[in-house]
Amino acid sequence: ATVIAARPEVLNHNLETVPRLYRHVRPGAIYARSLELLRRAKQLGPAISVKTGMMLGLGETRAEVLEAIAALRDQGADILTLGQYLQPTREHLPVVRYVHPDEFAEYKTLGEKMGLRHVEAGPLVRSSYHAFEQERSAATK
Repeated sequence: ATVIAARPEVLNHNLETVPRLYRHVRPGAIYARSLELLRRAKQLGPAISVKTGMMLGLGETRAEVLEAIAALRDQGADILTLGQYLQPTREHLPVVRYVHPDEFAEYKTLGEKMGLRHVEAGPLVRSSYHAFEQERSAATK
């Protein structure tokens, strides 16, 4: 509530991955709590763009990604970034697979058809990737 009261243009909280992989990928986080945070942000600040991001390539299925996108839409998310997970060090989780650019393009199309105002998806996309342009694009929809 304190952050929303400051009236940011965008509130970002990254979901990171699908429910099945959450405990493994984000051991200190809870999937339902992340969704709740996004829902509350939109509820408290309907005019504020709510943004989130996910990494792909950790072992998620297409169906799981689409279910997560639907859950994000249902919580009021406006902007979604989808990027390829890249293992930063040997101590981090390994890449399970590299997602083809065509699959990223499909998620962009499907996410926007499902009701998200803007989806940025591609192998090198990160949550801050073209953030200003994403917000402007979402604001015009």
